Amino acid sequence: MDARFRDVPDALWERVAPLIPKEPAKPLGGRPRVSDRKIFAAIVYRLRTGCHWRALPDQFGSGSTCHRRFSEWVATGVFKAMFKELLRHYDLKKGIQWDWASMDAAIVKAPKGGLLQALTRRTAPRGAARGTSRSTVAEFRSA
Repeated sequence: MDARFRDVPDALWERVAPLIPKEPAKPLGGRPRVSDRKIFAAIVYRLRTGCHWRALPDQFGSGSTCHRRFSEWVATGVFKAMFKELLRHYDLKKGIQWDWASMDAAIVKAPKGGLLQALTRRTAPRGAARGTSRSTVAEFRSA
C-alpha cells in the first residue's frame, strides 16, 4: 500500500482530534480500543479509494470496527464539526469568496439513443396528466 495512505498528516490530526468524542470508561475492563487516529486514517483511506469496509487493509484494524466508529461519529455530528473547522481554517489560510458561487451542469445527447422510442408496457395505473398532480401545481402557483 502507498505510504501516503497509512496515516493522516500531523497538522490535520491536530485540527480534528479535539472534535472526536473521548473513549467511554470501561469499568468492567475489556479489549483495548483501536486508536481514533488509526480509525480516522481508515475512513480517509476508504473515502480516497472507494473500497468496501471489509476490504480495508489489516493495518487499520477490522473493517467492521472502522464502520462502527464511523457510524458513531456521524450520529454525534463529528464530521459536520470537522467540515466547519477545516472550512474555517481554509478561509483563514487562503480566503474564501463567500459572496460568489457557481453551479455547473451539462446536458448531452446519448450517443446510441437512436431516433425511435421503444414502446414499454404500463406497469402502474395512469397518473396525472403530464406527470404532475393538480394539487402540486396549485401549491406551486400559490407559493
